Amino acid sequence: MKNFKYLYKQYEEIKPLIEERINEFNSLWSSKSHLKIFHEFVFCLLTPQSKAKVAWKAVTELSQSGILYRGTHKDMEPYLKGVRFYRNKARYIEESRNKFFNNGYFSIIDMIDEHNIKETRKLLVKTVKGYGYKEASHFLRNIGLYRDIAILDRHIMRNMVRFGYLDRIPDTLTPLKYLKIEERFMDFARDVSIPPEYLDLLLWYMEAGEVFK
Repeated sequence: MKNFKYLYKQYEEIKPLIEERINEFNSLWSSKSHLKIFHEFVFCLLTPQSKAKVAWKAVTELSQSGILYRGTHKDMEPYLKGVRFYRNKARYIEESRNKFFNNGYFSIIDMIDEHNIKETRKLLVKTVKGYGYKEASHFLRNIGLYRDIAILDRHIMRNMVRFGYLDRIPDTLTPLKYLKIEERFMDFARDVSIPPEYLDLLLWYMEAGEVFK
């Protein structure tokens, strides 16, 4: 039996914070706010290899300036200077906005099957430039559609190694490898009797020291 004593201790301490964040995610999908869901979509385009708070700050400033809705990728670049690969990501934002966001209507919402989240994730990965399995999972979780999927960032995988659910963090994550590690994460959640979406935020907290998104 693995030693989960420290994990449970941390969970009891921050469970109210986790519940608060999960409720925020749930309310976003319930509201069907096209604008707010679009913001989360853009946020998840920016997060790879970047700090979440820096990415969210960029989304907020782009939105407040109006450039998020009408600017070119060149206009966006100065707002993304704290984000890694910001030039590429500015292009991803412009391309996705032009393709999916029109007069406040975010057509990605129409692609989402809330009863089949895994198939929706596959469709997002296929359709959205800049989205892999991790980014698509992150977006779906952040809008309250998190059942049966996991966000396998380094924070999560580092703790999976720590608790014996992964031998090492892979150098690259192919779709097949992602799905296999995701299954191990679900095993982890079942073993500790913590819902996967709660465990995700708990492990993120244990690495980053906060419950963000």
